[in-house]
Amino acid sequence: MNLLWLLAFTLVPLSGLAYAGWHIWVLLPWPAWAKTVTIIAGVAAFLLLFAGILRAADSLPMPVARAVYNVGTSSIFVLLYIVMTFLVIDLGRLLRLVPRHWVYNNGTTAVVLTAFFVGLFTYGYLHYQSKYRQELHLTTAKPLPRPLKLVLASDLHLGYHNPRTELSRWIDLINREQPDAVLIAGDIIDSSIRPLIDERMAEEWHRIEAPVYACLGNHEYFSQLPAAQQFYSDAGITLLRDTAVTDTTLALTVIGRDDRTNMRRRRLADIVSHTDLSHYTILLDHQPYHLEEAQKAGIDFQFSGHTHRGQVWPLSWITDALYECSFGPLRKGDTDYYVSSGLGIWGGRFRIGTRSEYVVLTISN
Repeated sequence: MNLLWLLAFTLVPLSGLAYAGWHIWVLLPWPAWAKTVTIIAGVAAFLLLFAGILRAADSLPMPVARAVYNVGTSSIFVLLYIVMTFLVIDLGRLLRLVPRHWVYNNGTTAVVLTAFFVGLFTYGYLHYQSKYRQELHLTTAKPLPRPLKLVLASDLHLGYHNPRTELSRWIDLINREQPDAVLIAGDIIDSSIRPLIDERMAEEWHRIEAPVYACLGNHEYFSQLPAAQQFYSDAGITLLRDTAVTDTTLALTVIGRDDRTNMRRRRLADIVSHTDLSHYTILLDHQPYHLEEAQKAGIDFQFSGHTHRGQVWPLSWITDALYECSFGPLRKGDTDYYVSSGLGIWGGRFRIGTRSEYVVLTISN
């Protein structure tokens, strides 16, 4: 797995960087020094990605840290689309559909491609800002005091790129629903706890007018687990870590699993054996692996996230291939599932071919 991670985040992007850099060099009708400066700037932007991933930005002043994180993590998505575009162009040249002079020292092509990328990522940014309200209606034979309305969310990734102002807007969306409870399937925190503490984001969570239950995600481990747990406590969020809680007023049981990053997390069957399933039971499990476990355990509904559905196309094809369900609803036996593409996002704030969403779940008899 470590080798795959190394290939995914170093060798493959660096190869793409070399490929894109060569194409940009031969395309731009500029002097050699201007081409060199352009390519160095692109490489520098890409290298900032590692400063964000390795949390080197934590030692920088906050405005600089935000810029480093946003430029670095955005660069990987920009690079992806630049490489895809030049691959299409090279295929066109191979098939003799694209003349050679279009891609050699051609200012017109450079301007057209620049305008295309600016337009594409402007759209991706604006699309990310628009949060999709996904309605979900489920029925149960288990007794309920009344129809229940829950707001579900995952993958907020609060941090350098999703600041307190963004969190405040999301909480306004949640409060507008007037839910009976709010359930969050992990990754509230992105990669560093620092911006959450500096901006006192825990205070913002106290504006939610309903109990909040959450499980851990893999990013809580990246951000230093003890500090993440303290943030949950300060925010008034009930953290369920291989534990369950029952709200007798709502006749609702919520189970939260530790993230599978913890190789020693409890088996779901063991958790359920000490849990009263006579109430409608919801499982929060950040990563949607082994979905059959919830079905075998008698869970009524499982809510997961983690996949982001790739964030941008065509990465969504990869997540669709990796997971039994990488996005949307699913039913196995008597168990319903929903895998969310996430309310927030990791890294560059672009959604292309995917969406940022929150789920409004109604449960009734």
